[in-house]
Amino acid sequence: MDPITIVLLIVAIVIGLVLGFIVNRLIASSSSKNAAREAASLVEDAKKQAETLRREAAVEAKAEGICHPILLGNDERIEKLAKELDLSLEGIEIVNLRHPDESERRERYSRILAEKRAREGFTYEEANDKMFERNYFGMMMVETGEADAFITGVYTKYSNTIKVAKEVIGIQPEYNHFGTMHIMNSKKGTYFLADTLINRHPDTETMIDIARLSEKTVRFFNHEPVIAMLSYSNFGTDTCGSPASIHKAVEYMQENYPNLPIDGEMQVNFAMNNELRDRKYPFTRLQGKEVNTLVFPNLSSANAGYQLLQALNGDEIEMIGPIQMGLNKPVHFTDFESSVRDIVNITAVAVIDAIVMKKKNQ
Repeated sequence: MDPITIVLLIVAIVIGLVLGFIVNRLIASSSSKNAAREAASLVEDAKKQAETLRREAAVEAKAEGICHPILLGNDERIEKLAKELDLSLEGIEIVNLRHPDESERRERYSRILAEKRAREGFTYEEANDKMFERNYFGMMMVETGEADAFITGVYTKYSNTIKVAKEVIGIQPEYNHFGTMHIMNSKKGTYFLADTLINRHPDTETMIDIARLSEKTVRFFNHEPVIAMLSYSNFGTDTCGSPASIHKAVEYMQENYPNLPIDGEMQVNFAMNNELRDRKYPFTRLQGKEVNTLVFPNLSSANAGYQLLQALNGDEIEMIGPIQMGLNKPVHFTDFESSVRDIVNITAVAVIDAIVMKKKNQ
């Protein structure tokens, strides 16, 4: 089968870094390579310091037939940077979204977005102004099918990016909220942590959606979810505040998903020690099972939790994420402090996400 190109939409300053590691990652695994060759396109938007760039990566990726990169940004700046890095851009397209040559596409995107959000106060003029922003322009490429996935967030305020994602891509119809998950690979095993980025103070309805999305996402990564809903309280010992919301969410999940091993609310030590949990709380639906999915009560605890694990364990664990859950199309986020490996991992997830979505729509 002839390889189908993956289109990468990249801010100029990340050219070598991302593509170089995409090549290394996908060539290393034949299954990943085959999957990548089946994908039609991928949009990548990120920013890193020039000294970390892999100079020959874009050329190598193109030569391997894995991707055809489209660079989003100022063409003069991109070409200047590429020259400084001794990086050939031959055969690589550059899209300057703010250039007059892109006015037709900006206007077309504006009409589509204004029509989609007409009942939410959006006007064509407002939408047209927004098309000069990379997040709007890039996500509209995904929305219109001109690209399959979008990665953003390295240098962008999350609150703004989340707002754009909701406006342009939208939340899957079976949910009212979306969230993110981090995957932790450790010597003890693989763990899934949610929601690490989006929902600051989730109520019961939000916690239900996060639990449902977590179950779906864990299965996406070919694991059977065993879910602990975390709190400072254990199984109703506190009936106020977040424990009460989690308690109600667990009741809903157990009633509507009778075969799903999920329980809570519970403290982390009981979630992670099944012998202690089974002895202290023998009634739990998690009896005899090892928890692999941790749903935190709010954004503060989830975000602090995964960063604390990362800081304390260093090279002993690998943290992948945040992985988006619940949007209509593959839009993924990276952290301001993302390392090369972080961007690589999210890129790999976005590729597979795009492939799965494309197959579903066939």
